[in-house]
Amino acid sequence: MLLSLVQSQWVFLLFFLYFCGIVADILEGTRLKPPPPNIIFILADDLGWNDVSFHGSDQIPTPNIDGLADRGIVLNNYYVTPICSPSRSALLTGKLPIHTGMQVDVIYGNQPYGLGLSEKLVSQHLNDIGYVSHIVGKWHQGFFRKEYTPTYRGFCSHFGYYCGHQDYYTHTAEEAPELVGFDMRRNTTLAWDTVGSYSTKLFTDEAVRIIERHDRTKPLFLFLSHLAVHAGNSYDPIQAPASYVDKFRYIENERRRKFAGVVAYLDESVANVTLALASNGMLDNSIIVFTTDNGGAAGGFNNNAASNWPLKGTKDTLWEGGVRGSAFVWSRLLRRSSVISTQLMSIEDWLPTLYSAAGGNVSDLGPGIDGIDMWDVLGSDSPSPRTEVLHNIDDVRNVSAIRVGNYKLVLGRTYGGRFDGWFEPLRKEIVRRPFGISEGSVLDSVLGGPLTEDRVNELRRAALVECGPVPANASKSCNPAFPCLYDVLSDPCEFHNVASDHKDVVAQLLDRLRFYRSTAVPPRNRPPDPDSNPTKHGYAWVWWE
Repeated sequence: MLLSLVQSQWVFLLFFLYFCGIVADILEGTRLKPPPPNIIFILADDLGWNDVSFHGSDQIPTPNIDGLADRGIVLNNYYVTPICSPSRSALLTGKLPIHTGMQVDVIYGNQPYGLGLSEKLVSQHLNDIGYVSHIVGKWHQGFFRKEYTPTYRGFCSHFGYYCGHQDYYTHTAEEAPELVGFDMRRNTTLAWDTVGSYSTKLFTDEAVRIIERHDRTKPLFLFLSHLAVHAGNSYDPIQAPASYVDKFRYIENERRRKFAGVVAYLDESVANVTLALASNGMLDNSIIVFTTDNGGAAGGFNNNAASNWPLKGTKDTLWEGGVRGSAFVWSRLLRRSSVISTQLMSIEDWLPTLYSAAGGNVSDLGPGIDGIDMWDVLGSDSPSPRTEVLHNIDDVRNVSAIRVGNYKLVLGRTYGGRFDGWFEPLRKEIVRRPFGISEGSVLDSVLGGPLTEDRVNELRRAALVECGPVPANASKSCNPAFPCLYDVLSDPCEFHNVASDHKDVVAQLLDRLRFYRSTAVPPRNRPPDPDSNPTKHGYAWVWWE
């Protein structure tokens, strides 16, 4: 009798422990599967390396952009493509532009082509795993047929424009003196009521509204694709409210002073979006990415006043100033923070990286993805799995460039070499501000308080690129008729062409270019179609086929 009672107690105890173990496993499994993060992707347009103070700019403080960058991961070895449409295609598809036919120039408003409909975009991939996707701002991936526009390609809404740029107030896009049309819409309906309002404010307000109205039971993908700091139309290329420009009276050059006002408004936009996430209880489970689409429009490119100093070149060149991007990622979900990363990364890596961070299986993205999942790598101090970056192959203009390891090979030049120089920030005087530029950020209260001045200065020094004076013979060291080779680790400003000293490396990189060229698809570019002219469509840019 006593033995039977003892056995019963043991059976009950074992059952209890077994049941509790199952419950514990269930609870543990729940803990291991947190809700997918919200993804806020902020794309600046034509922002230069030296246009943000987290790279040590001594002219333009960007305290709110810095506030996130200083507490996140600054991507100091990160590359974009040299110009707008190709960069966006790489971001949206995870593929090199040579593999989507987007490798040559940009899509102009009167050209009947776009990013191929067979390409599945990041919005569609994320929607497949439960996300709700919205885009605000610039599209620039084609609109000659409505099927090429954002709301037909995985985005639930689009407030913005289709062409490559617009006037910041009238929202007209000037593709040529005789090709000017209104280009602002809500989804597919023209938004004439926006005339007179500043583009950056409109896009920021829309992003905040999307966050405030979002159903928090579902993860959000918000692609905020700014007009800033791209030039507007030719008659008034640099536009910012006077109150923002007046903050920079110490910058004597008028164009650079206005440009600083454009950057200041962009910096405020980043703050307002971040604060909206915090006030709606979404910040702690969000990933914020901030990147430029290409290098800055320096040296008078587009009549703009960006700075890539001390890097060589501008947008639409294959020099470091055209392809090395200002970028960071911030999230409390990252395993490390407040670091300057030198891990090699490229813009096509964002699709698999964010898909992985969202809990997706990267293998589900299918074949043909050129991007590499960097999420776990960014969260650690491990070496990047990426060892090379194809900057581009444009066989129409006969220019190409590739980086393998520390070496970069450049062939050909654009614009006859006009933008193949080193362009200091426009100024009549040398402005020297405190190295850390401690302006204070409105984000300090939601990001855990301000960093110490010593820590900010430490981060600035780690992110700073310094090359010394430009050598007298630097501009003549590369003959565009021959391959030019640079060790961009020791010579990030591309002063010294070492091709003659490393002919074996030149041969290896030329071989890699031949390989990539063998995989390229033909460019999708098409000649202008006169039926696109806005005069035929109520003086607006709309699809016409």
